Amino acid sequence: MAGIYIHIPYCKSKCIYCDFYSTPHTESMTQYVLSLLGEAKLRVAEINSEPIKTIYVGGGTPSVLPIALHKTLVEGLNSIFDLSRVEEFTIEVNPDDITCNYAAQLRQLGMNRVSMGVQSFNDNELLAINRRHTAQQAIEAVKAIKEAGVTNVSIDLIYGLPGQTLDSWQHNVEQAIALGVQHISAYCLSYEPGTRLWVMRERGKVQEVSDDDCIAMHNMLAQRLKNAGFEHYEISNFALPGYRSRHNSSYWNFTPYLGLGAAAHSYDGATRRYNPSSIKEYISKLSLGSTAFIEEHLEWWERYDEEVMVRLRTSDGLDTRLIAKRYGTTALNHLLKLAQPYINKQLLNSHNGILSLTPQAIMVSDDIIRSLMWD
Repeated sequence: MAGIYIHIPYCKSKCIYCDFYSTPHTESMTQYVLSLLGEAKLRVAEINSEPIKTIYVGGGTPSVLPIALHKTLVEGLNSIFDLSRVEEFTIEVNPDDITCNYAAQLRQLGMNRVSMGVQSFNDNELLAINRRHTAQQAIEAVKAIKEAGVTNVSIDLIYGLPGQTLDSWQHNVEQAIALGVQHISAYCLSYEPGTRLWVMRERGKVQEVSDDDCIAMHNMLAQRLKNAGFEHYEISNFALPGYRSRHNSSYWNFTPYLGLGAAAHSYDGATRRYNPSSIKEYISKLSLGSTAFIEEHLEWWERYDEEVMVRLRTSDGLDTRLIAKRYGTTALNHLLKLAQPYINKQLLNSHNGILSLTPQAIMVSDDIIRSLMWD
């Protein structure tokens, strides 16, 4: 199987914590979509006749595109690829872009999963991070999407926001559950260099929520969602049974995928390709009939590092037998030696050849994973 990722890099405004490539300029939207389809034609052979099972339209904010351009995109993709076996077609949206009519037309185009960037159901918290919707708009948008016939809805939440308390976070979690969504992604706020949030912290305009409070928020989230029937299947992702993100899971399983658009990445198991983080450069290269990507062949130890990093984030864990098969006994012994102290501290489980993080390791997972890498 294979997947297609499509990057729509437009945003009406920039959230203060975001370090992803995006632009507020919209005058090149039509040209950009046509360039996407031009790239798809040039790179269709990279799918290698694998059946396409998932499509993910991410951003940026794909919902800023008019429906007419979404129609152009979907019809163009259908003329280039065989999409008859697609099982999951996801689009990311912002709440304030969603109307009943817009949601219905997305569904008519075949999009059967919606991922909505809510982040909080508290208006003060939303204002603090420069989100352009209100809590009520988010609630109404979820209802509109469900009324359009979409039965697979995911929402994103962030904890550790400036000024956030455990009580306000609990309200966010309870509201998400009450909306009857099938999937919740929850991330601890990070302060990334180059973002407005980073600068505000450095100037003393915002104060980080303490590590202890963030841990308490995560633990409350995990327990409450478990009680509500959600599976904690990846560090930041929770799903009702049968509703795990198939597209994102393909990343964690190293399923080949083709990334189209500015800043999009592709991976075939050995080679990574990534497009420039510039709409102007991307369109310019495609207008000349050439691809825009830079290619990077991964050495075995780089693939080993990625496998350790990605698989330990999931509840399925890291199969040490696969490590031995793919990278040899030297890599296996390296892994087991470094893992043993964490097993002794009950931060890693080891069962039937599978290494997995324990619940108490979640908030320090990055440090653990980094220490198990080859270099």
